[in-house]
Amino acid sequence: MARYLLDTNHLSPLVTISHPLRDLILTRHAAGDEFFVCVPVLIETIFGFSILPRGRSNRAEWERLKWRFPCVYLDEEDAEAAADIRITLRAQGKQLASIDASIAVATLVHRLTLLTKDRDFRAVPQLQTENWLA
Repeated sequence: MARYLLDTNHLSPLVTISHPLRDLILTRHAAGDEFFVCVPVLIETIFGFSILPRGRSNRAEWERLKWRFPCVYLDEEDAEAAADIRITLRAQGKQLASIDASIAVATLVHRLTLLTKDRDFRAVPQLQTENWLA
C-alpha cells in the first residue's frame, strides 16, 4: 500500500470525469493506496477549478470525492521546517515558494510521496516525488 500527497496539478484533474489521472487515482485508491491533500493545495485547487466556466459542477464533483482525500495539517514546528528548507535552498541559489515549502514539509512529515509535475520540488532533500501526468 502506497501513500501519496497530491499537489495541485494532480488534484485538480480529479473533478474532470473523463480525465485519465482521475481513473488511475480512483482505481489505486480502491486497491488500497492512500491519497492525502494539505491546506495550501486545497486553496490553490478549489480556487482554480471554481473560477472556470464549469466551476459549479467542479465544486459539486469535489464534494463527492473529497472524503477519499484526507487533509494533513502543519503546525508551528512544520512552519519553521518549511522556512528552513527555503533558507537552505536559497543559500544554494535555488528558489522555492512558501506554498511549495509547506507542501514539501507536509509530504516529509507524514512520510508520503508527492505526486507533482513541478520540478522545483526536486531540490528538496529526501523528498520523494512522482509525476503521474508524464
